[in-house]
Amino acid sequence: MKKQEIRILIMALVVVSIFQSCTTDDTSLELEDETTGVSNDNTPIVSNRITEIITQWNALWLDIDRYTDGMRPNTTARSLAYIHLAGYETAVADMQGYSSNRNRLQGFNINLNQREDNVDLALALNTCYAQVIDHFMFSVSSNIKSNIAVLQNERADELSDGLSQSEIENSIEWGTYVAQRVIAYSQTDNEGEAQQLNPNPDSYVAPVGDGLWVAAAGESAWFPYWNEVRTFVISPAETSSTPPPYAYSENVSSDYYTTMDEVNTLTTTARTENNEDLWIAEFWSDDVEGLQLSPPGRQFSIANQLIEEADLGYEQALELLLRLGFALNDAAVSAWDDKYTYNTQRPSAYIVKYINSDFVTNLARFISSPNPAFPSYPSGHATFASAAAAVFTQNFGGNSISFTDRTHEGRTQFNGTPRSFSSFSEMAEENAYSRIPLGVHVQADSNEGLRLGNEVGVAVNNFNLNN
Repeated sequence: MKKQEIRILIMALVVVSIFQSCTTDDTSLELEDETTGVSNDNTPIVSNRITEIITQWNALWLDIDRYTDGMRPNTTARSLAYIHLAGYETAVADMQGYSSNRNRLQGFNINLNQREDNVDLALALNTCYAQVIDHFMFSVSSNIKSNIAVLQNERADELSDGLSQSEIENSIEWGTYVAQRVIAYSQTDNEGEAQQLNPNPDSYVAPVGDGLWVAAAGESAWFPYWNEVRTFVISPAETSSTPPPYAYSENVSSDYYTTMDEVNTLTTTARTENNEDLWIAEFWSDDVEGLQLSPPGRQFSIANQLIEEADLGYEQALELLLRLGFALNDAAVSAWDDKYTYNTQRPSAYIVKYINSDFVTNLARFISSPNPAFPSYPSGHATFASAAAAVFTQNFGGNSISFTDRTHEGRTQFNGTPRSFSSFSEMAEENAYSRIPLGVHVQADSNEGLRLGNEVGVAVNNFNLNN
């Protein structure tokens, strides 16, 4: 976009901001915070002014993610990669030792000379995040989306205090420019753009056979062609793929029957005893729109908490979020490639037919559909969790941690009581395990997801962001 066009847009934004500040906002929905970014007395949790902006926008994104319609998990993962590419590119000129991705990502065009010298990074990021979140989180109601403008205007007023008019204009102009360049880049991914609008196409016909997955009555397969969507670091052709370890069998002595019976036992026992397995299953579920975050969003909730606890500088925070976005995007593409390559049935289909006709998943406690509407192997939750664990391990200097995940603290609709972990791998493994007592995966699904996710995460860790 030409500078004159951007300046016209900035003037329009200023007018809107003034108008909104003089009127009562009746359209904004009060969101129930999953993670905040400010303490109970409204003071920042982090000491760095720019990091505070990053965590506050991430917190708002988490609130929005809960209410999206038809995006989870893959479109959400894709959106996160672009949102945090935009955040990184907004600040990279001021990040010592880092460089732009314009020469690393084919087709990504951004002119760093568009940036004036007197840019306030916090204000530029405030502008950029507002625009990319508004664009990429497209499948939410207008009253949810209105919170984007509310936060943007509130923070713009605070951040502009003490800045010259030139600094204000140049900061808004730069944030706008970067947002537009990243959005333009995303639109060159024709498959991603098309599939996010039609995630469950009628054109897909599932193969038929013993042990193969088919959609439940009234459902369609979700993201069957997602392997064609853009990756940032590692593609499905570059990741390794391990076939399911057990051949289909109805023999009660077979490994296949045994692993299905394990799901039946753990799921039923968890529900009847209301034991720790049920807590774990509900704590990590992240399946239900309007109730929980998406699975990729859960990893960003953890990231936000880690940034706040470590009081990271903005350079480290932006690198972490960029790598996490890339890892979750690429993990989704490879996992869904394998899902629709192997087309493995969900355990409930087998259990009801051959083991326990009264079996129901614990996911059915919350929604009418007993399973996610795509094949079982490998587990998407496990893949996302393991990819994130690899990124966290790299960015926080090792696997050992003392961390309590408070994502769902205070929730009453399910057991979101915080859980504590001593390593990133332990956290990922529990996330992967949770799908078994939930009733939607067998152990082999979780094992392969952990392996594949780690492979993706390691590749993203090796992606060079330095000069």
